[in-house]
Amino acid sequence: MKKVLTLFLCIVVALAFTLFAACGNNAAPAATPSEPAADQPAAAAPAEPSGEGGFTIPTVVKLIGIGWFDRMEVGITEWGAQTGNITSLLGPPQADAALQNQILEDLIAQNVDAISVVPFSPEACEPVLKKAMENGIVIIAHEADNQQNCDYDIEAFNNFAYGGGLMDLLAEAMGEEGKYYTTVGSVTSKSQNQWEEGGVARQEEMYPNMILVERKIETHDEQKRSQEIMVEMLKKYPDLRGFQGATSQDAPGAAQAIEDAGLIGKVFIVGTTMPSISSKYMENGSLYAMGLWDPAKAGQAMNALALLCLQDKRDLIVPGLNLGIEGYENIQLNEQTEITDRPYRYLEGAAMIKITSVEEMANFPF
Repeated sequence: MKKVLTLFLCIVVALAFTLFAACGNNAAPAATPSEPAADQPAAAAPAEPSGEGGFTIPTVVKLIGIGWFDRMEVGITEWGAQTGNITSLLGPPQADAALQNQILEDLIAQNVDAISVVPFSPEACEPVLKKAMENGIVIIAHEADNQQNCDYDIEAFNNFAYGGGLMDLLAEAMGEEGKYYTTVGSVTSKSQNQWEEGGVARQEEMYPNMILVERKIETHDEQKRSQEIMVEMLKKYPDLRGFQGATSQDAPGAAQAIEDAGLIGKVFIVGTTMPSISSKYMENGSLYAMGLWDPAKAGQAMNALALLCLQDKRDLIVPGLNLGIEGYENIQLNEQTEITDRPYRYLEGAAMIKITSVEEMANFPF
């Protein structure tokens, strides 16, 4: 009887083990880090670069927080997404060469691949840009055709001709006679001074009845400062009739002062600015005309040149180069640069825009 009972118990145990094994073979396998469980969504694959880049190319501007460079950031962000490169826009909270140099030093320490720079003072950043180049960082400058330590400088257009074009508009508004003055962000901001000089040269050549009373007053890219200067100039020159400004903040600041003084149609404002900053002044008539180029496209042009350098395609950077960016489809040598030993590194596009009416302004929604 005991033998029968023992045999029965052995059979039961064997059947139990068989059933357990069968259940185990039908169970879902445990998830591993490389293979998610069936009820969990798989992680998205990393985005692949477009094949053009993967380079880190920050853009350092004169200052952040103003519409001009906000627009430039839009352009470089789009370009980075399109090409698979890592882009960013950096700048000091105020137009200050020392603060801008600190940002450049930080980028050198990060060992970025290239830096696009719009210098507040080309001379002041020469040492730090030299250091960057010695560390193998490609440097592309803008608004600085006197920058020695750069691989290339790309201007939106011929700066002296641009300034002359602004003066033609101011002369038209003033009836080619009367007193006017000019401003720049800083006497060290190279392109702005070239615009001013081009304008004054055009006035002296073509409009002898216009009288320049003061020139190159520094605004440090501050709209409030430009407004204050106009108030001062109206007191000093009650018969003032015109103004040509260089920075994107100069014309709107002066226009606000004209509006406040009730002098719309009597004192005429022309300058470099953009619709998103100055549309209301053109609409109310206190701003006669604005000149500009698209900062977004300029940022893209700088980064496109940097990419060609990083890809060892410098042989393509010759007159006639088409960067595939509006206004930069036919790059030419900048004949106005003061640097004669390597002029091929100083380039210009044809990106000039002139706006003289509200209707024209509607074509440029930035």
